[in-house]
Amino acid sequence: MKNTNNYKLLSSDWLLVCNDEFQIIKDGAIVFNEQIIEVGSTKELTKKYYNIKNEYQGINSILMPGLINSHIHLEFSANRTTLKYGNFVQWLFSVISNREQLLEKATKNVIDNELKKMLRNGTTTIGAISSYGFDMESCIQTPINVVYFTEILGSKPEMIDTLLLDFKAKLKSSISITKDNFTSGIAIHAPYSTHPFLIREVLAIAKQQNIAVSAHFQESTAENDWLNYSSGEFELFFKDMLNQHKSLITPSVFLDQFKNIKNLSFTHCIQANKKELKQIKDLNASIIHCPNSNRLLNNSILDLNHTKDIPLAIGTDGLSSNYTLDIFKEIKNALFMHSNIEPNQLSSKLLLASTNGGAKALGFKKGILEKDFDADIISFTLPDNCQTKEDLAIAIILNTKEIQTIHIKGKLIETT
Repeated sequence: MKNTNNYKLLSSDWLLVCNDEFQIIKDGAIVFNEQIIEVGSTKELTKKYYNIKNEYQGINSILMPGLINSHIHLEFSANRTTLKYGNFVQWLFSVISNREQLLEKATKNVIDNELKKMLRNGTTTIGAISSYGFDMESCIQTPINVVYFTEILGSKPEMIDTLLLDFKAKLKSSISITKDNFTSGIAIHAPYSTHPFLIREVLAIAKQQNIAVSAHFQESTAENDWLNYSSGEFELFFKDMLNQHKSLITPSVFLDQFKNIKNLSFTHCIQANKKELKQIKDLNASIIHCPNSNRLLNNSILDLNHTKDIPLAIGTDGLSSNYTLDIFKEIKNALFMHSNIEPNQLSSKLLLASTNGGAKALGFKKGILEKDFDADIISFTLPDNCQTKEDLAIAIILNTKEIQTIHIKGKLIETT
């Protein structure tokens, strides 16, 4: 046997592998250092690794991969009651009107506290969308794994050169900091808000650097109407504020530009039609579902029956369009929103999207408790005995409030 001095062995009443088959092991155990060495039954692994202390997680305990929040905006973490909900365009205007005030309030301390809360709630990896770079220091210092997406935004032709130079400077700064738990990505705000020239330029950089890309897409009826018909609620906004009378791009042309991006995700997609969803599938991209945000801004939700052939991830969006950054709360709400899907089946799908699916979207070998995957592991206990595997996923979503232990790349993380 190999030298096992730096190995750990955890065991629990239930172990969720979170592979594509949603395998569950009763009385399961995991052996790991920075990566996972082996997963199996407690009986087998304690016998095989007899020289390693078995750290049993307690009665009614669960072991599973750490949660992945694939899409989050930390720079608006100060918002609680300032912004307007119920209509996407009205919300957008309230963001524009209150942006400076909210950004000023979102101090490093505020962002640090939100990251600590997320960690305590079981989140071990995030995809952080950064418009201004104000959250970078917090993202560098947190033990959470971060893909730091530098965002490009702007459609005024006269501002293109300035915007691109600013974007390149911020991306260069992010890439220069690359370390074990901090990597860089590129975010394109949305097809309606980003000039086609900027989209082409930043995608060329992404291909050259081989880094992850994410974009908001088809988030609202207003976006869909503007992109397809140059009409709707966005018409006056673009005419009065930007002197634009016609959309600069269509949804299909926008998607066509993302070919040959390796780790690609589109967030929201609630207004995407069959043709657009097929394009997303053909791009081998993921869809990041943000149910709370969609409810608050649009009173609508992604149709999971239409997206079942596309990898699914979960994000909270930011506190500009949510009341929480807790993934367990996010998927609990999603469980009740998607009332057309059988709840046990949906619960398994949501847990997979919050782990395995998030890792696929961000390009990590995480989110599954299997050999050679990163040892990002959380443990917690249910309030009572769960009698069958079939009931476990929904029991976890309905009852999990506090995480007991968190390991990130094998290291036990303090959450105080």
